[in-house]
Amino acid sequence: MMKKHLFAILYTIFLILLLSLSLLFTFVISIDKSNDKFINNKFNEIIERQEGTFTENSYVDKNISISIQKTHEYESDIYVCDIIINNIMLLKSGLAKNKYGNNIKEHTSKIAKNLNAILAINGDYYGYRSEGYVIRNGVLYEPSRKNWGSTMYLAIDDKGNFICDREYNTTPMELYNKNYWQVYSFGPLLVDKNNVVFFDPNSSNSFYGKNNRTAIGMISPLHYVMICCDGRTDVSKGMTLQELGLFGKSLGVDMLYNLDGGGSSTLYFNGKVINNPTSDGKFFGERSVSDIVYIGY
Repeated sequence: MMKKHLFAILYTIFLILLLSLSLLFTFVISIDKSNDKFINNKFNEIIERQEGTFTENSYVDKNISISIQKTHEYESDIYVCDIIINNIMLLKSGLAKNKYGNNIKEHTSKIAKNLNAILAINGDYYGYRSEGYVIRNGVLYEPSRKNWGSTMYLAIDDKGNFICDREYNTTPMELYNKNYWQVYSFGPLLVDKNNVVFFDPNSSNSFYGKNNRTAIGMISPLHYVMICCDGRTDVSKGMTLQELGLFGKSLGVDMLYNLDGGGSSTLYFNGKVINNPTSDGKFFGERSVSDIVYIGY
């Protein structure tokens, strides 16, 4: 009789331990999931690549129309790309070496060629800093990444609308749950939805002064402009942020958002770089960056 009771007691203890281990394992797994590096996208549509027609300054197929103009204003060479697409998934982001992380860099042209991009500009250089929300092609990278103070992010939703707000007003997960296709963190917002142009708060700060510039704007959902301005040379001085906003407004943009500029500013089309990237007027050539924005399949 004593042996039967002892067996029952030991069996009960065994079940309790087994249950405890099971609960602990479940808890640990849930913690691990909360620390995932990225959360996969919700966009599963596949768009079949079309045969298109290139000219020196244009491209067209059944889904994409691109025209590029070069102008000289504000003592600067400015390239304007007018883009119409029929699906937001044709406006993509690309990562250097097809990997996410700090200090992973390649030239804009190399990233673009590897992705078979039709048109590309440099992105927000997320890898240069540890702050700022990052959603690319529907993938949320680092759900716990910190906001960048009062930085104005640019979000592009599944219908192609631009949405801008301060990062401290939301979290990466909230943005992901709104089905945003892309979220960039650089700024500032140069033209807002009320058609107000960015005002230069500190003209003595070199960031606001004349520089190479890259920006992306929305005229209407699925109708966009990409702007790339050369700078820091005798031929092309570069634009202030306010000048870039005024120029964008003259194009009829509903919103215009500033991306990384300076030596990063690069425009790639049909297999080659068509602007003149330069860092300081002496060094000509592309700067390696962490990401691009491109049009392609």
